[in-house]
Amino acid sequence: MDMMMLVQGAACCSNQWLAAVILSVCCLLPSCLPAGQGMDYSWPAVDNLVVRQGETAMLRCLLEDGASKGAWLNRSSIIFAGNDKWSVDPRVSIATSSKKDYTLRIQKVEISDDGPYTCSVQTEHSPRTVQVHLTVQVSPKIYDITPNMVVNEGTNVSLTCLASGKPEPSISWRHISPSAKPFGSGQYLDITSITRDQAGDYECLAENAVPYSDVKKVNVVVNFAPTILEITPSGVSLGKTGLIRCETAAVPSPTFEWFKGERKLTNGQKGILIKNYSTRSILHVSNVTEEHFGNYTCVAVNKLGTSNASLLLNQIIEPSTTSPVTSSAPSTAQYGITGQAEILFSCWYLVLTLSSFTSIIYLKNGIIQ
Repeated sequence: MDMMMLVQGAACCSNQWLAAVILSVCCLLPSCLPAGQGMDYSWPAVDNLVVRQGETAMLRCLLEDGASKGAWLNRSSIIFAGNDKWSVDPRVSIATSSKKDYTLRIQKVEISDDGPYTCSVQTEHSPRTVQVHLTVQVSPKIYDITPNMVVNEGTNVSLTCLASGKPEPSISWRHISPSAKPFGSGQYLDITSITRDQAGDYECLAENAVPYSDVKKVNVVVNFAPTILEITPSGVSLGKTGLIRCETAAVPSPTFEWFKGERKLTNGQKGILIKNYSTRSILHVSNVTEEHFGNYTCVAVNKLGTSNASLLLNQIIEPSTTSPVTSSAPSTAQYGITGQAEILFSCWYLVLTLSSFTSIIYLKNGIIQ
């Protein structure tokens, strides 16, 4: 606002002191001075006030006595003149607790409130000004980050993370993987010849002296050709079910094909059932016959390449099982009714024989007369 506008605005006011305040403040602003002319007014020390965004700022200014008048300006705009509010901002008010206290209160400060403020006090003798520089601290906010991406193994990758805040936030990166090496700080993260082990989430952290830090993630998918990790050997007996399992690593997930020798196998063939999963294929061979034995090959294919592995399905000869032979005396259960009668007769005959033998002994000894 130039000198003429300020003077005209002041002339329209009923309070003469306001014109004096405006003129005195304007003459103290460097932009009002003629070129090359310095100021002979002794400026007081600038008071710095630091407030976090969203808090209340209290810009203090003291009047010399109850008769003096004060005005608050932000750069060249008048906020308050005495008790008259010139600003239309509802967050701004005078927090007056006494006749000497002329403190400007700004509620829920924003980054736009950052900057210099001037309190001009008009006394009976000479004007006095107090400068307060309000610094609004702002929590970090990530406003631009690389979107999730899909790349091929061996590609050079560059990730970007931009954040705002006051003070200027620092940026750090972390790969969310226990085996990954730590990365340095900076807005840009460059990965040369990315490998499958470097796939996953990359976390960008923006922080400064103001709570709270901001965190965002970038997911990097690394495509690579299939690798068969394991093909499980299998042996099976005739008439049983054989299983051959083929384990792979691949991104994207591969498609699978099975061969017996040179012949491609499909579901529905004699005894053949194939079950495919994201990184695994299982070949079931049920009711195995002689023709099922031989060499089987698993083939895994995706858009980046092919891998295969083979094994033999062998016959297992199960040992024959026989009941152990035991010998024991025949029991009465082994015989029918005829056998039981013969046993009873033998026992009766033995008793008679022993009785006769005993009688003969007694006769020889004279026991029987």
